[in-house]
Formats: sequence, structure tokens, C-alpha cells
Amino acid sequence: MNLLIKRQHTGQPLVQLPTGALEYVGFSAYRLQAGETLPVQAGQQELCLVLLSGLANVSGEAPGHGAFNWEAIGDRQSVFEDKSPFAVYLPPASQAQVQALNDVHIAVCAAPGASDAGLGPRLIAPQGMKRSVRGKGANTRYVCDILPDTEPAHSLLVVEVRTPSGHSSSYPPHKHDTDDLPHQSFLEETYYHQVNPPQGFVFQRVYTDDRSLDQAMAVENGDLVVVPKGYHPVSVPYGYESYYLNVMAGPKRVWHFHNDPQHSWLMDL
Repeated sequence: MNLLIKRQHTGQPLVQLPTGALEYVGFSAYRLQAGETLPVQAGQQELCLVLLSGLANVSGEAPGHGAFNWEAIGDRQSVFEDKSPFAVYLPPASQAQVQALNDVHIAVCAAPGASDAGLGPRLIAPQGMKRSVRGKGANTRYVCDILPDTEPAHSLLVVEVRTPSGHSSSYPPHKHDTDDLPHQSFLEETYYHQVNPPQGFVFQRVYTDDRSLDQAMAVENGDLVVVPKGYHPVSVPYGYESYYLNVMAGPKRVWHFHNDPQHSWLMDL
């Protein structure tokens, strides 16, 4: 399986994870112009709509919870602004419509839901998201927890990360592909990449200990990297900065990772 999915340059869909590519995670990203709409149906999944940039109305209905309508949400024009995004959580069987008020960039993150979980639709406002700095030196990156395991959902985890020019990220290499709690959890993952300036690229490698999976990729603006298992570090060339949106899901909604033993010495620097 090729783990790099290239961005489409025309139409509303920018990039989509093919149906069935992963067991737990679903992902798609869209670009809407002012006045355009995007219909969204959750089906048996729970969704997190992340307004990456732009201004939009989100309205619809969730069975058992009634109608919802959030108007003019969005507070940034680029993912590289030092701001958290607006997001919307939708439970299974929800139907929604996104209406763009200007140029909108939106991600639809999906994972298995549970209709008996009692979770209703909700707006996730920027002020409710935890922001943090991870790493040090050239391993520093800036994290925003959009839908972490401390917030209500059935299986979905969503986080965004900005990595400065010349830095590494998701590093030292770590993995979460073994159901062995409390030591490690099993979570599939996708990385939706943006690069500034947009003609740039970053490098990402996905590999396992036995190298039965080992793919190194030059990832361009708008591309999607699929991580079914294994370690998955990112490196950002000098002169460019990186953004990625992570979507994770698995049988248990817990994020416990395991560092590559060959590189864990970096934690002592």
C-alpha cells in the first residue's frame, strides 16, 4: 500500500482517504468558495469537522438531540496563524451542511461511533483547546489538542501541530500499533500536511522494527500520509514551516506511544 495520497488540484475535495484503507480512521479535506455548501452525513461514524481556515455556518440535525446551528464560526485565514481552530463534533446519524462565507478550508475527521453513547453535537471553541510546546531545540513544535482523550467522544482523537523551519516533529520516532495498555495503545493515524510557503515539502518516514513496512516520502502541501502502524517521524527543511492535522482512532480511545529504542537516547539530551 502506498502511504502517500496526493492532493487534488481541482474541485471541492482536496484529498480523501479511500474507503477501507484503514479500519478505524476516515479523513477528507475540502476547499469551498464563498457561497458554496458541503453536505455532511455521519452515518455510523462520529465526525469532527475542523475549520482549518475561513468563516462558515454549520447547521443540521442529530437524532435525539434536535437541530443545531452555529453561524459565522472561524477565526483564522491560515493554519499557520498562532490561533486554535473552531471545530464541530457530530455523533452518529447526524446530518449537517457547511456553508462557506468566504474561502473555507475544512477537514472532516471520522471514526467509529456509538449511537448509545448519548453524545450530542457540540461546537468546540478555540478557547477550550489546550495548547502546548513539545520538545526542545530543533525538536520544538507547537501543539493544539482539538479533540483529545480528555474530551467526550467514542473513538476519535484529533490534534494539530505546527513545526518551525529546520525542525523535526513526531520525533524521536514513536509508534502506537500494539494493544498493550498501559504501555502502548493501538491507534491508526493520518497526517494531513500543509507547508508554508506552499511550494515546499517535508519528509516523513513510516517504518516498523522489522522493516516489513518502510516508506520514506517527500510530502507536498495538501498531501495525506497514512500510518496504519509503525514509527512515523517528520522532518522540515530549512526555510519552510510545517503544519499537520492528526486523526487517530482504534479499539480503545487512549494515546500511549512507544519510542524507537534506537533513538530514545535523544530524550536525554
